[in-house]
Amino acid sequence: MAFRLRKKKDMPDGLWSKCSACGAMVFTKELEKNLSVCPKCAFHHTISARRRIEITADPGSFEERFTDLQPADRLGFVDEIPYSEKIHRAQEKTGNAEACLAGICAIGGHRAALAVLDFTFMGGSMGEVVGEKITLTIELAGKEDIPVVIFSASGGARMHEGAISLMQLAKTCGELNHYSKNGGFSISVMTNPTTGGVTASFASTCDILVGEPGALIGFAGPRVIQNTIRQELPEGFQRAEFLLEKGQIDLIAPRQEMRETLTRILAYAPQHRQAGT
Repeated sequence: MAFRLRKKKDMPDGLWSKCSACGAMVFTKELEKNLSVCPKCAFHHTISARRRIEITADPGSFEERFTDLQPADRLGFVDEIPYSEKIHRAQEKTGNAEACLAGICAIGGHRAALAVLDFTFMGGSMGEVVGEKITLTIELAGKEDIPVVIFSASGGARMHEGAISLMQLAKTCGELNHYSKNGGFSISVMTNPTTGGVTASFASTCDILVGEPGALIGFAGPRVIQNTIRQELPEGFQRAEFLLEKGQIDLIAPRQEMRETLTRILAYAPQHRQAGT
C-alpha cells in the first residue's frame, strides 16, 4: 500500500504563546484578552508600560510628560557592545526614549500623576533619566495637589551608569519624603519583577504598597541569597504572597481588578491629604 505524504503547513508566527510558569500553550489573542494573565495558572506575565497605562488609566485620559528627557552614555561604558548602542536598540524595540513613561491621568475618575516602568526597555533598569522622571512625577503631583501612582517592573539600578544610577535611590526617596510631609498620597504597585535599587527606594517607600499575584519582589535575587547564606529558603520566598504574610506589602490585587482597587484607594486620597497624616 502506498502512502501519500502531505506537506506540513507552516504555523503562523505569534499564534500561540507559552506560559513561562506552567508551560501551557495559549492562544496569543486569548492571553492578550486576559490582560496577559495565563488562563491556566493565573501567572501574571510582564507587560509593556504602554499596555499598563492602557488598562489602568481611564480611556483617553493619559497626558504624557517629560518626553524631552533622553539617556546619555556619560561614562562611555562598554561591555559586549557600547552602552550607547544598547540604548539605541532598546529605543528601537520599544518605541520609547527610556524605561519610564510618566504623566497625568484619571483612574476611576480620580486625577493622579502616573509613572510606569517598562521591563522591555533594558529590564526596566533605573538610570539617570528613569530616576529623574520618577522624581519629576512626584514633584508634579505635589504642584497639582493630586496623588501619585507608580508601577514598578525592574531589575534594579542600571550598572552602565555606575554611581549616577545609584544616586537616583536617594533622589527619588528624598522627593517622596518632601511630598509626603506636605500631605501627598502615594501608591506603589510592584509587578514581576521588582528588584534591586528600585525595591530599595521609591517602590517600597510609598504610603500604600500593592503587589501583583506571584510577583518577585526583593533586593538581591533568591539564588544569590541562598548561595550566600548556604541555607534553603522558605517556599514562596520573595513572592508577593510571602511579603504580604510578613507585612512587607499592604495588599495583592490581580491585574483584572487593579483599576478597581486603585479607584477605591484613590477615593481615600483627598481626605488623607486634608488630614495631613
